[in-house]
Amino acid sequence: MSLADSRTRPVAPARGRPRSEAVEHAILEGVMKLLEEGVPLAEVSIERVARTAGVGKATIYRRWSGKEELFVDVLRAAEPPDPELPGTSMRDDLVVLLESLRQRGLRSRTSAILHNVYVQMKSSPKIWAAYHAGVVAPRRALALQVLRRGQENGELRPDIDLELANDLFSGPMLVRTIMRPDGELPEDLAERIVDTVLAGLRPVSSTAS
Repeated sequence: MSLADSRTRPVAPARGRPRSEAVEHAILEGVMKLLEEGVPLAEVSIERVARTAGVGKATIYRRWSGKEELFVDVLRAAEPPDPELPGTSMRDDLVVLLESLRQRGLRSRTSAILHNVYVQMKSSPKIWAAYHAGVVAPRRALALQVLRRGQENGELRPDIDLELANDLFSGPMLVRTIMRPDGELPEDLAERIVDTVLAGLRPVSSTAS
């Protein structure tokens, strides 16, 4: 079908109720307001969120299956957007991915609310599982894709275990941002980590050149 045909062809009406960004924003803000007031995650019910946001419970359930899924979107909305990879080399893509982790670490340090939410989330297996499936797993899959492409392009030794390599790259940044809240997060940290790890994982011909 040509572009002209697609322009003249009638568009079928969309099914279901249209999603309102304003309503969703109000709901997410309602959750953050409760957290700012010190309400523990366990006590943030859908009914309480609905009252705070000024909407009905049905409005929330049309958008989220439950509070676990809602909390994941709250955390996602509070984080920096996922980075756009340059695609120029494996090294450049890894630097961008680690810089995104560094930025998240800086943000969680300056936000007592986010820090408390992360701590509380670990005590709730359902919320942590939802966060891992919706946020952590996709990011890890993206990093593995970058490493796999680098291995195919000869930027990484063919004998390297990519799962282990992913841990080697992300581990130092996660230690600094999560396990060492007093650890420094300088602007060049992502580049230093990537270059240090790559020094041991590049093909021999690449390290010698």
